[in-house]
Amino acid sequence: MSLLNEVARRRTFAIISHPDAGKTTLTEKLLLFAGAIQIAGSVKARKASRHASSDWMEIEKQRGISVASSVMQMEYRDCVINLLDTPGHQDFSEDTYRVLTAVDAALMVIDAANGVEPQTIRLLQVCRARNTPIITFINKMDREVREPLDLLAELEQHLGMDAVPFSWPVGMGRSFGGVFDIRRDRMRVFRSGADRVGADSDDIIEGIDNPEIVQRFGDSFERATGEMELLADASQPFDREAFLAGKQTPVFFGSAINNFGVQEVLDALVDLAPQPGSRHALQREVKPDETKFSGVVFKVQANMDPSHRDRVAFVRVCSGHFERGMRLKVARSGKEIRPNNVVSFLSQRRELLDDAYAGDVIGIPNHGVLHLGDVLTEGEALQFTGLPFFAPELFQAVEVADPLRTKQLRIGLNQLGEEGAIQVFRPDAGGAMLLGAVGQLQFEVVAHRLKSEYGVQARMMSSRYSMARWITAEDPKDLKKFMDANAQHIAHDVVDAPAFLISSSAQLRVAQEMYPKVQFHALREHGGQVFQTRVGDKSFA
Repeated sequence: MSLLNEVARRRTFAIISHPDAGKTTLTEKLLLFAGAIQIAGSVKARKASRHASSDWMEIEKQRGISVASSVMQMEYRDCVINLLDTPGHQDFSEDTYRVLTAVDAALMVIDAANGVEPQTIRLLQVCRARNTPIITFINKMDREVREPLDLLAELEQHLGMDAVPFSWPVGMGRSFGGVFDIRRDRMRVFRSGADRVGADSDDIIEGIDNPEIVQRFGDSFERATGEMELLADASQPFDREAFLAGKQTPVFFGSAINNFGVQEVLDALVDLAPQPGSRHALQREVKPDETKFSGVVFKVQANMDPSHRDRVAFVRVCSGHFERGMRLKVARSGKEIRPNNVVSFLSQRRELLDDAYAGDVIGIPNHGVLHLGDVLTEGEALQFTGLPFFAPELFQAVEVADPLRTKQLRIGLNQLGEEGAIQVFRPDAGGAMLLGAVGQLQFEVVAHRLKSEYGVQARMMSSRYSMARWITAEDPKDLKKFMDANAQHIAHDVVDAPAFLISSSAQLRVAQEMYPKVQFHALREHGGQVFQTRVGDKSFA
């Protein structure tokens, strides 16, 4: 099969949602319907022997939440689907933001009882900023939920795009009868229970005028019919070009826990989601069907296999054809690697792969050679943009309870910092290492992982700092002058980028006034590069 055909087969998307909307459950059910797994674990049954296939950390299994992104590859209808499950909890939003730079589309899960929630809005803003196409699944229709017309209106209000229903619910909660497939003019009848898998597992009633539907569902169907007629008059018809431009979102209704509505979403991902597109590098536009390989590291994960203490770089293939053992150059360092044990994923399960194409996500085990944001090529110097690190808002000092484990603490913090699980700062004036986080839960996860993965009992202590800004200056002398004068507040992160640690916004304002030639940044890219951007209504500069 030609390179062009292989690229056309790829679909790479992330699943995003507010916590508890059912994202991880839907992830499992997509794997189940595609035939990638045989039994779906239950996130709610935290003490059971089975857990969500996409949650592999011990702490995820204990708490029943996703705290790290997972990558899963499967084949369905002659397409290769790369599915990235992201953490829903806002404390791990940085990981999700970076994953969204590696996908071509997003599947948004909405809890029908709660509507569009705060974390969903933040993720939508990131997708909108990148014009990422979004498919929407409104979940939990088997419960007492909000009116579907209200949900649709709220969706349009927050998305700033047209919501185009592909299916429409008939009833809700105990009276939930199923969904009417608007485009195929037929109703899929709901039956409770999650033992049904496949297109033929539900009853189908053909035709909106079929008297059997009215006979079985009465007022619920009459109401649904009226709502569909209202939408047909008031809303725009589906336009795939508008969808690909991030101006429309197809909307599906269902109940993931009951395997209902999953088939339609899976088919929509194949039929509607785009194949891999061009990606912007500082040097030029990189097209997916170029013969030369290029890829970017968007995630680094330590200890996915505890028995091997490995570090895996997740690489989004941007162009060309990857072959096992080929010579690749790390653009940042100039080092050459020849990866022979490259893997594809089904969560923590791995399979050695011989080749991959643009759109695929591959894992390269390594010992610190590859960092977040690194670009791999066959020799060309490329730098892809947009992989963000946000200035932390919470700080804690960390020490080791047993001084004999100091080396293990340093190794653990360095690896967790490089994978982006938390930000680690080394104060220039000495003393305890500092951890910076966006949310409190990050500290708990890091403490748990230090103990379980590195055998280190860490002692977390409060810190006087509440803010950090990466610092740069056009003239190195100006930067050195500032750092010397503020040595007690200077630290370096895991990529050795200097940062100014401060206790209040007033302290930052004074520093900006006294040192106008120094720039203070709340956002940096990989490798220490800092830049200005805007996410939603919050400006980072």
